[in-house]
Amino acid sequence: MSSYRRRLTEIIARRLREKRRFIQVIMGPRQVGKTTAIQQVLDGVSMPHHYAAADLPAPPDTLWIQRQWELARMKIRRPSRAILVLDEVQKIAHWSTEVKRLWDEDTRHGNNLHVVLLGSSSMLIQKGLDESLSGRFEMIRFPHWSWEECRDCFGWSLEQYVYFGGYPGGASLIRDETRWGQYIRDSLIETAISKDILLLTRVEKPALLRRLFVLACEYGGQILSYQKIMGQLTDAGNTTTLAHYQRLLESAFLIQGLPKWSGNVVRQRSSSPKWLPLNTALVTALANRTFKQWKNEPAAWGRLVEIAVGAHLVNSSLSQGADVYYWRDGNYEVDYVVHKGNKLIAIEVKSGKVQKTLPSLAEFSKRYRLSKTIVVGAPELSLREFLETPMQKWLG
Repeated sequence: MSSYRRRLTEIIARRLREKRRFIQVIMGPRQVGKTTAIQQVLDGVSMPHHYAAADLPAPPDTLWIQRQWELARMKIRRPSRAILVLDEVQKIAHWSTEVKRLWDEDTRHGNNLHVVLLGSSSMLIQKGLDESLSGRFEMIRFPHWSWEECRDCFGWSLEQYVYFGGYPGGASLIRDETRWGQYIRDSLIETAISKDILLLTRVEKPALLRRLFVLACEYGGQILSYQKIMGQLTDAGNTTTLAHYQRLLESAFLIQGLPKWSGNVVRQRSSSPKWLPLNTALVTALANRTFKQWKNEPAAWGRLVEIAVGAHLVNSSLSQGADVYYWRDGNYEVDYVVHKGNKLIAIEVKSGKVQKTLPSLAEFSKRYRLSKTIVVGAPELSLREFLETPMQKWLG
């Protein structure tokens, strides 16, 4: 386990040892270590515990939650406490209402049961939290693996990270790129779409949702309006359908549609998104081109580097409370804009020779009061140095 994920594990363990009870909600993509982390926590604490996963062929009902809760209650030895872990809880219809009922029942009766919920669908988890569990939970976010984590755990080079993207389960397969690609497509992409979206949410046009995901990867790092997407798809429905499917793909932590920075919330929401896969493995596995082929095409490799930087920014922003945008006006375009409070950072990504003057950054600086400008790939800041610098330093 990486040092970053080890710190998250320590946070979980520390919170479970506290006397005050909160529902701990661990949320993040599939296959990034959520279940591994909680298993290590359970192995390291002295409290009795019960673990159950709802990731079954057919989603269980709320009676399943009640049964698991009763099993955990039986392990409480007063005045001590016990831990209940429910994995992939979002798969159960009305899960949050049942969790609230049982949690409040324990509170009234003095049952010292600590509850941990794991989920890989942010939309369904957040909806349940907002509807039923307000004031009762704390969130811990597990993002995609970073460059430093893959370097330390797998001994990867930076170029390997840019291409293979950092799903830990595929690390042992990278010497066989065909097998690695099949693993990413079948075990990660298809599972996330079928189990975290289609199984749990009504989708009238599943083929359209899948095609939208493929287009988001094909046009990763590019700005593409819904109207242009509709021109490339048959039976594309309308822009409202595409926007809804975009949100579903975002909820499974597969892509992010970055809005345009304008300083105006309404304009940002109505802008054409910049399509950003949150792990470069999603792009390379679908493209079905080898590592060598990507490296021998400077334009394609440059785009992959830009996606890696954007994914790093979005994944890092989860723990920092920052928002990531792009900016474009006419011929001027800034790759990424990071905003938090009164901090505004403009970021350009250059994988080739860096020009002495960068007119887009200069124009953006004229229009908005910036805290910082960053050029990734410049002599002063290499890609490696940027990926190894904590985001809080840029926001500090």
